[in-house]
Amino acid sequence: MNDQIAIPCVVMRGGTSRGPFFLACDLPADPSSRDAVLLSVMGGGHDLGIDGIGGDNAVINKVAIIGPATVPGADVDYLFAQVRVREGIVDTSPNCGNMLAAVGPFAIEAGLVAATADRTHVRIHNVNTGKLIDAKVATPGGRVTYEGEARIDGVPGTAAPIELSFPNAAGARTGRLLPTGRPVDRIGGIDVTCIDAAMPVMLVRAADLGWTGREAPPAFADGAFRGRLEHLRIEAGRRMGFPDSASMVIPKPVLIAPASGATLNVRYFMPHDCHSALAVTGAVAIATACVTPGTIAAEMVGWLAPPVPITLAHPSGRLVVRLEPGPVARVQRTARRILEGHVFARRSHVPHSVLAA
Repeated sequence: MNDQIAIPCVVMRGGTSRGPFFLACDLPADPSSRDAVLLSVMGGGHDLGIDGIGGDNAVINKVAIIGPATVPGADVDYLFAQVRVREGIVDTSPNCGNMLAAVGPFAIEAGLVAATADRTHVRIHNVNTGKLIDAKVATPGGRVTYEGEARIDGVPGTAAPIELSFPNAAGARTGRLLPTGRPVDRIGGIDVTCIDAAMPVMLVRAADLGWTGREAPPAFADGAFRGRLEHLRIEAGRRMGFPDSASMVIPKPVLIAPASGATLNVRYFMPHDCHSALAVTGAVAIATACVTPGTIAAEMVGWLAPPVPITLAHPSGRLVVRLEPGPVARVQRTARRILEGHVFARRSHVPHSVLAA
């Protein structure tokens, strides 16, 4: 018993990301009140999220909010929130495909979806984009299992495979595969491709900014480079229909380069720090660019068409996106339930209307 607000919570790893999962009914329905609670829980206002369960890296400052489906054909709703603890901002503009990997197991164990023998198919409505994503979760004997032999780069050990399928991913946020109407735009003398498939991204040739595309993430800490990349991102965002992209995490900037033994080398930014691995939704966008004529990715890899695997080399290894006619993009991920109980929000951080409810 204490003077804080206790909220039921499960901490899960989804793919190469980690964060708290909440049932929608356990959080305020009003977005501004909900965001105030999330900032308190995650430790907003501090680089390290020291007064919460957040951290100093975007991949562990993610939140998933799950509830009953509100659209036909779906089993559950999934709202993703990227918490920027340093700035004290909650951004619900993007989807997160890594956290998405844990939505199916969470929904089954929360009683929102009935498990079936062997594998359970969970159809997820991503509230951020309005898109439906299919997840196949291992449930031998009608129970979620996390142990298995699947391995994904960026996560130690092995686990049960979770297959994610993204049908008709184009136009996730903008309604158009090529939001600017062109496969290549020129910004400040640099060619970029602005593409929206599962995630709006801005692709740039690494060499055009003085990089090989094989660097480790700490190499990109240079302030002058970050400023230049952010300038490109904000202008690309404006052209894609996001006039306030400076305060959003989309579009995500991606450096691409030729690869040996893979389709491309990629360095994915979130949007300012280089990802230690690769976002699933970003990977779908990059892979889609590889088969979209005229993009800088398609020019770099040569002619490709579905069905085809696209192998993307990232700082922690590789991620394979299987593109199939339909169009459908398939990615294998894993997940793990790490902790369950209650997380606490400070009463002084929460609007009085929430306390009175």
